[in-house]
Amino acid sequence: MKALILSGGKGTRLRPITHTSAKQLVPVANKPILFYAIESIRDAGIRDIGIVVGDTHEEIRQAVGDGNRFGVRITYIQQEAPMGLAHAVMISEEFMDGEPFVMFLGDNLIKDGIRPLVKEYERSGANSQILLAHVPNAREFGVAEVEGGRVIRLVEKPDNPPSDLALVGVYMFDRNVFEAVNSIKPSARGELEITDAIQYLIDKGYSVESHTITGWWKDTGKLEDMLEANRLILDGRETQIAGEVDATSTIEGRVATAKGSKITNSCVRGPAIIGEGCVVEDSFIGPYTSINDRSIIRGSEVEHSIILEDSQVVGIGSRLADSLVGRNVHISRNCKTPRAYRMMLGDNSEVSVI
Repeated sequence: MKALILSGGKGTRLRPITHTSAKQLVPVANKPILFYAIESIRDAGIRDIGIVVGDTHEEIRQAVGDGNRFGVRITYIQQEAPMGLAHAVMISEEFMDGEPFVMFLGDNLIKDGIRPLVKEYERSGANSQILLAHVPNAREFGVAEVEGGRVIRLVEKPDNPPSDLALVGVYMFDRNVFEAVNSIKPSARGELEITDAIQYLIDKGYSVESHTITGWWKDTGKLEDMLEANRLILDGRETQIAGEVDATSTIEGRVATAKGSKITNSCVRGPAIIGEGCVVEDSFIGPYTSINDRSIIRGSEVEHSIILEDSQVVGIGSRLADSLVGRNVHISRNCKTPRAYRMMLGDNSEVSVI
């Protein structure tokens, strides 16, 4: 069995972070989201992985390499334009070479992994298996109508959902899916939809089964979902102190610090993670915070946030919360008078002030 990870999206809902970085490489608990998908597939016993890439292919190739560091083999499949999930499947036919495969959206996280789901699919003999989850906001997802575990209908973002079962970003297919993706037409938004391909399989009498997951899953396409995923991952971390903590500092709860990090006269209240070469000085780091490598937090409070590499939060005078801060960002307090907010912001930025 092989695997296909889709990493070609532009990440418009996470701009401006994704103006300069692939959305699949934005870190959650200091690890790129894409790495969780690769590890989940590897842990399911699959070693041959194709990654569909788009405009950000150079960054993804540099971060992932040939897969050796993960114990897998990576093949890159270039998608010239974002023409839909079914189009990504279509261009992977040669790589699959007739084998069944699992398709994993590269910005999705699934708590319990996919190993039991892959084994279930292999035993089932079905042509396809889709993962579903109960959601309170079904209108925002592709929704499945199911009878006895068998999928009978899929609807994309319906006004009146037939159920509360949303499609999770993991699918399993045999070679018949290529008949489907080559037979459907583009949707109103000009893309080949994977829901249309699966509906084709259903209409043609192929077996499409479902599995409803009980653990959490997250599509990390929006800021609030990214922060929630960070919270969920940090909740599962254990205390591991590899950096320096001076006698005037306190560590409370589950906190992980990497080598080369220094915590001075500060309080770090977990769950939290602090990367390599970071400096935390005269500060409070609150729960559900990830501070990535070489960042500096000085004379400030940060809580329920993600701070990317090489950034600084210095003497801001109030608490930074519920935030995603990009790479090489400097946030500081301007003490000059008259008092004013002074900013340099990129396109599609979001700022809240008090």
